[in-house]
Amino acid sequence: MTTLTDVTDGATAKGEQTRELILSTALRMFREQGYGKTTMRAIAGEAGVSVGNAYYYFGSKEHLMQAYYDLLVAQHREAVEPILQAEKSFTARMTGVLLAWLEVAAPYHEFAGTFFKTAADPNSPLSPFSEQSAPAREAGIEIFRQVAEGSDLKLPADLRAELPELLWLLEMAVVLFWVHDKSPDLRRTTSLVNRAVPLVDRLLRLTRLPVVRGIATDIVGLIKAVKP
Repeated sequence: MTTLTDVTDGATAKGEQTRELILSTALRMFREQGYGKTTMRAIAGEAGVSVGNAYYYFGSKEHLMQAYYDLLVAQHREAVEPILQAEKSFTARMTGVLLAWLEVAAPYHEFAGTFFKTAADPNSPLSPFSEQSAPAREAGIEIFRQVAEGSDLKLPADLRAELPELLWLLEMAVVLFWVHDKSPDLRRTTSLVNRAVPLVDRLLRLTRLPVVRGIATDIVGLIKAVKP
């Protein structure tokens, strides 16, 4: 006998499948045609759903990209779990997390350049620093909080509190480099990660020295002063 719960569960599952279909279709079309040239009507047609149905699940292309941000963070979080469980060295944890992001994001590299023109606009809701991007941004920062807290780094308390966001900003710098990287297999970005992280590790460890401690305090004060 079919119950109301069965019907509700079936409708929910079907709705989730439709949502995933629209999102995966949109991401494929963004890769093939570019973000700017892809319309919601075209996405709906390619996915085999009505335009109204597409707008029911995603109010705009910007909502589709926010869903992509969420998906990317979720995939990244899943990819880094074995690294964070196995490694205690800050260098190994941070390097592994950044390289995992490159691997997860690799399928979207070709369309990243055209999309970046929109995301780079500070007034765009697609900016990683926008209010609309806050859930994905906070989830990304949380990954780096785990990187720091589970590592062998010993830092002053005030610097440790700010470190996750600083590490996320480092990831954003890597992303910017990655967007413009045309080297085979993105070797230049991989080299950047492998060379930069040990340097960051050494700089962070120096903050425990009395001669450097005052500079570190000033840096933390500067960060707090300019943060929104």
